[in-house]
Amino acid sequence: MKDHLETSIFGDHEETVEHVEETHAPPPLSRREMREQELAARKRSSRRGGKGGSSGAPKGRPSVFRRLVVIVLALAVIGGGVAVAYKALKPVVEGFLESNDYPGPGTGQVRVTVDQGAGGSAIAKTLAEQDVVKSSKAFIEAANNDPKSAGIQPGVYEMKKQMKASDALAILVDPKNRLVTRVTIPEGLWATEIYAKLSKSSGIPVAQYTEAAKKVDELGLPPSANGNLEGYLFPASYEFGPTATALDQLKQMVAESTKRLDALGITPDRMERVVTVASLVEGEAQLDSDRPKVARVVENRLAAKMSLGFDSTVNYIFKKRGVPTQEMLDSDNPYNTRRFTGLPPGPISNPGESALEAAASPVAGPWLYFVTVNLETGETKFAATYEEHQRNVAQFQKWCTDNKGKC
Repeated sequence: MKDHLETSIFGDHEETVEHVEETHAPPPLSRREMREQELAARKRSSRRGGKGGSSGAPKGRPSVFRRLVVIVLALAVIGGGVAVAYKALKPVVEGFLESNDYPGPGTGQVRVTVDQGAGGSAIAKTLAEQDVVKSSKAFIEAANNDPKSAGIQPGVYEMKKQMKASDALAILVDPKNRLVTRVTIPEGLWATEIYAKLSKSSGIPVAQYTEAAKKVDELGLPPSANGNLEGYLFPASYEFGPTATALDQLKQMVAESTKRLDALGITPDRMERVVTVASLVEGEAQLDSDRPKVARVVENRLAAKMSLGFDSTVNYIFKKRGVPTQEMLDSDNPYNTRRFTGLPPGPISNPGESALEAAASPVAGPWLYFVTVNLETGETKFAATYEEHQRNVAQFQKWCTDNKGKC
């Protein structure tokens, strides 16, 4: 019966076994078997993780430690970039936020030189380099707002360091703030009198001027002067810088003299003669209008081989002003034109512009004599003959009688 059922329902026994192996799933597991399989799988997974595999995480997914490393490196890169950017941009940012001007009033002292022809930008650069102002821009802005800035004169100025730009400008626009020695030399002075005036203004001892006058190769004198400085210290108003030496000052005056002579068309080889005649004119004529006539008298007397007979040349010998004494008139010094004919050996004073012009171009006329008939007004009369001259002399003597103590 059993064989029949097996045959009728499942077929032959052997055939049934083969069919099960090919088409049916394995038999179901009990709960105990399932737990055992699950524990075995976990053990195998744990062993693979210990050998370098993943510990149950999906393949390719970074661990927490690796994530932290990446984050730290990223922050470091970002932080380095921020530091570089900060260092690069800091001056720019500060430039926008920080003032380009000092608040003032400044400290200490500094001497600033404004060169001849220096413009606003050059002056601003000099001030910034010497830390007088904080920036060139601050000074230029101040100068643009002050029309007087166009009148800044060259020279040396006493200033402070770290001044407000507008305060620095206020010093430069006032010519009175220049550190200069100012001196005015009148016409007709002797060189020794000029040394005294220069010394009084500059504080340089007279002896240094006397020594500087001996440095003939450095003074810029024309060759015809033969090293004689007298006559070439042109009378004018001068300004000397704070560092100018005695020699510097004398050179500047000589240069002014030769410049004026050159402008009159006097060549270097003729300068000495013209200056000598001009010094005689300066010593004898009180009025500019009389100077061309006095120059003509000099030329006429030289042409006639007459002595000039000028008191001014005798006074030069003794460096004494006024009417010469008889003892002075008897001097045998070659500068005594009462005794010697021709021009004196050199100039007897330092003539001014009008005397140089008169000597360079004497007015035409026959005069051989002249005499000042009024010492207060300087009125002078000229004569072509001795007789006429004597009448003029009588007029002068009468004036002296009427004005006792003035002759």
